[in-house]
Amino acid sequence: MTTIAILRERAAGETRVAATPETVGKLAKLGATVRVEAGAGQSASIRDADFADAGATVGDLSGTVNGADIVLGVAAPEPALLDGAKPGAMVAAICDPFGRRDNVDALAQAGYEVLAMEFMPRITRAQSMDVLSSQSNLAGYKAVLACADNFGRAFPMMMTAAGTIPAARAFVMGVGVAGLQAIATAKRLGAQVSATDVRSATREQIESLGAKPIFVDKVEGIEGEGSGGYATEMSDEYKAAQAELVSSHIARQDIVITTALIPGRAAPRLITDEQIATMKNGSVIFDLAVAQGGNVEGSVPDTTVERHGVKIIGYANTPAHLPADASALLARNFYNFLSAFWDEEKGAPVLDEEIGDAIRLTQGGKVVHERLSS
Repeated sequence: MTTIAILRERAAGETRVAATPETVGKLAKLGATVRVEAGAGQSASIRDADFADAGATVGDLSGTVNGADIVLGVAAPEPALLDGAKPGAMVAAICDPFGRRDNVDALAQAGYEVLAMEFMPRITRAQSMDVLSSQSNLAGYKAVLACADNFGRAFPMMMTAAGTIPAARAFVMGVGVAGLQAIATAKRLGAQVSATDVRSATREQIESLGAKPIFVDKVEGIEGEGSGGYATEMSDEYKAAQAELVSSHIARQDIVITTALIPGRAAPRLITDEQIATMKNGSVIFDLAVAQGGNVEGSVPDTTVERHGVKIIGYANTPAHLPADASALLARNFYNFLSAFWDEEKGAPVLDEEIGDAIRLTQGGKVVHERLSS
């Protein structure tokens, strides 16, 4: 019988957990034995007793990991935390292999099979396993709420006996999962919303949510979309045209939310200090890419920075500010992944090449992923 261990997260500010009572019960129905480290769900409002009632064995780290075939974590654990796990145990987590390459190498040397859930391919059958999408959706929502909390005015237009309050103007830069949710949330709060992206295919998505698309049209033949639907690095010509367009538009905005990320690269700079200086006093910018270097000049993780009368905010770990829902979605991603490959005869998951090769970082004591070979 396969033993699955759920660890308590140890990274500063990490409030999520890789399983919930719901998914513990489902994993048990597959035939797995589930162990949960005591206190793993505390920050996500899940008591140890809730895990136990769902069928998990709750205990200390040593007892949880000992003999484990599979270890699930939000962030990839350090090898020292896995002492006692079975040789070659599968470790599935959000691994940050470019930012934490040393940890990937250490896990490889320790003999674990490490699976980076953030490398899940953007294909139809893997949508329910996609941790980036599930967490980005919540991040886009939370970014708008954080802006509303820091903005000294109301979002919707209000007509009162004392006069009319105009609707806030919100501009979303980058229309991936987080950006789309940011657009939808800002619209629900009553803002006038506009959005831009380097991928021309997002124009219809923006319009479908009732927002105004802001696009560079004079530079032809640039789609900005790479494999898997991710944005790619743009040409200097496009960057110049985009900067000109953004500069003219951003000066009229009250709220700006930036979401642009390129996998494996530092976040592209979208907003300069000079552009910030053109914005109205009291405006708010939320930089969702602040942990990867930031889209906004001067942004600092988990710190409110004020420049030219504009507040610049951004969380190092935005989904962790919604721990209960973020954990619920993340746990379902893990369950959907394991259950999709569960072999009833072996009582364990057996990965196929398409998804297995896409997410496997280490195996047999070596780093095996092509993106980490250089």
